[in-house]
Amino acid sequence: MKCFFGIIGLVLVTAAVQVRADEGMWLPNRVGKMRLKDMQAKGFRLNASDLYDPGSPSLKDAVVRFGGGCTGEIVSPEGLVLTNHHCGYDYIQSHSSVKNDLLTYGFWAMNREEELPNPGLTVTLLVRMEDVTKKSLKGVTPGMDEAQRQERIRTNNARITEKAVAGTHYKATVEPFYYGNRYFLFVTEVFEDVRLVGAPPSSIGKFGGDTDNWMWPRHTGDFSVFRIYADKDNKPAPYSKDNVPYRPKRFLSVSTRGAEEGDFTLVYGFPGRTTEYVTSDAVDYLLNRGNPHKIALRTLRLNIMAEEQARDAATRIKYASKHASVANAWKKWQGESKGIHRMKTLDRKLEQERRFEAWASRRSRYREVLPTLRKLYAELADYAFARDYYVEAFGAVELARFAGNISKPLDGESDSARLQRIRRGGETFYKNYSDAIDRKTAVAMIREYVRNVPVRFHPQLFREYESRYGSIEAGIKRMFDESALTTRARFDNLLQDAPGRMAAALANDPAVKFYEAFTDLYKNAIGKEYARLTAEINVQYRTYVRGLMEMERGRAFYPDANLTLRVAYGKVAGYEPADAVYYEPFSTLEGIMEKDNPEIYDYDVPEKLRELYRTKNYGRWETGGTVPVGFIATNHTTGGNSGSPVLNGDGELLGLNFDRTWESTMSDVQYDPTVCRNIAVDIRYVLFVIEKVAEAGYLLDEMDIR
Repeated sequence: MKCFFGIIGLVLVTAAVQVRADEGMWLPNRVGKMRLKDMQAKGFRLNASDLYDPGSPSLKDAVVRFGGGCTGEIVSPEGLVLTNHHCGYDYIQSHSSVKNDLLTYGFWAMNREEELPNPGLTVTLLVRMEDVTKKSLKGVTPGMDEAQRQERIRTNNARITEKAVAGTHYKATVEPFYYGNRYFLFVTEVFEDVRLVGAPPSSIGKFGGDTDNWMWPRHTGDFSVFRIYADKDNKPAPYSKDNVPYRPKRFLSVSTRGAEEGDFTLVYGFPGRTTEYVTSDAVDYLLNRGNPHKIALRTLRLNIMAEEQARDAATRIKYASKHASVANAWKKWQGESKGIHRMKTLDRKLEQERRFEAWASRRSRYREVLPTLRKLYAELADYAFARDYYVEAFGAVELARFAGNISKPLDGESDSARLQRIRRGGETFYKNYSDAIDRKTAVAMIREYVRNVPVRFHPQLFREYESRYGSIEAGIKRMFDESALTTRARFDNLLQDAPGRMAAALANDPAVKFYEAFTDLYKNAIGKEYARLTAEINVQYRTYVRGLMEMERGRAFYPDANLTLRVAYGKVAGYEPADAVYYEPFSTLEGIMEKDNPEIYDYDVPEKLRELYRTKNYGRWETGGTVPVGFIATNHTTGGNSGSPVLNGDGELLGLNFDRTWESTMSDVQYDPTVCRNIAVDIRYVLFVIEKVAEAGYLLDEMDIR
């Protein structure tokens, strides 16, 4: 559910393709009459102004970007926000300890005073968006080289954003679309006092754990509850006891009618990255080189974490979020590769390119673009591979990353300010750090780096380790043994030194040396060429996209996801993942109880839920003798859509999007409605858990439940 790295992760292209039913992530102010007509024919009963209206309250005012990469929705006039449990996971963990384990047992504030602040957490609302292509490209001429072009665009965009927020507390950015062929302005309002209101225990919010991740049927109550606070003028403000609940322009009504197979669904959110229309070169790298190695590296990391987490509860809590983060992309890449194979995506790309080249052969402007892209990708491949290993292998060594973060003073930073920054960094780092896990991980990752990455991308430090200690592995072990940062006690001793001595000790620390060896290598041997080649590829893609649009005039184009607000519509639908297999589109409480196993942490449901099941005490959430839990639909989603509201044709909340099926993860590269399904937790299960399991039904009194 997160974005991915490598060649495919940097090439964000939109091309002209035949848009299928349910396909696309559309800018809410660019839905258009034809698209709206299609939506209404499929069951949407609202108008374009209900989706987006910069001058009056609309659905976009109830949808927030939650943190840096999720979505949430406002569901009450008092700033109550729903998002996924996994989106709030880090903040739930930050309030957890062995004695007060909110991850395991959940948390519910029974009044406003008990709601927990979360430093660093923000929610962002879109105020308005605008096509500013002409303004962004003002003064750009065909004769400009790329550096001149980009500098002119940067200057233009700086003026646009400055003017857009003048005299306001808003923020603004200008984002490129269609690979730099179009530009849009986004004016936003950012709130920084966001408090945790409630979270179910992980045995509900993370039910099924990594085993069920990306799978269907799914029985995860993946939700958490927060509240936005503002100053007395309803404007963003830092955390203060004097702040009051935010009063939104619009909040979502909640539907308890549910949905039936074939019913219209709309996902409104902030999808992260899609690259559906990249060329075959990018897909070939992902499928046959990038993904297999990244999956293997993360398998090693996960095995090491799991082994140590099983030893004691403290380590399990410390590494709960880290394990989930590593496992998420690991499993996603596997499903992605499987889907690409199954849908013959590489063959489809090659066929599209054959058609393009036949068309371009009569147009000199586009004739050389694909041959040039192939040449550039061939040059890029080894650098992209080395970069993947830099990110996945070196980047997995936590001690080295921490050492790099604190090793050098910031510009203009005083000794006292630096000491405070280092101390704060240590508080965060050691709270969730295991020396045993990191040592084993470092040895395993660097062993794979040496085995698979060409020698020209090895740091000089490897040769020093071999010379001084007999092997690279022995050198890594010595780094951990001798570093002043390996344990909290050593770190605290380091902080007792005078500023000059502390700085000298850090500069010569073996963990810092390890960090610098890799970062210098990346900067000088990998990063420069990688950046140069990807920049050249980007220029070619701008031309390629423009050519595709000309070649297939009259077809709808939707931009690839880039963490800007989008709508995606579809319908509730089951699917056939394999021959003779059909999945129904709904899951229920019965499935949870079938999986319930007290011997397995991820399947050990709370005793309160077992009791409710035994007594069938479902209250108003009972449907057909059970409680609905989840459903799947054909909405086009990706990372960033986690927590997005899934709405019915009346714009009412049906559920919270939280995942895709395993076979659907290839939709970042190619969307196909016959295979791709997004997974949502049914809002009725969310409300059931809040009212009957958590006994926090007072929260429902805030909502407009229909």
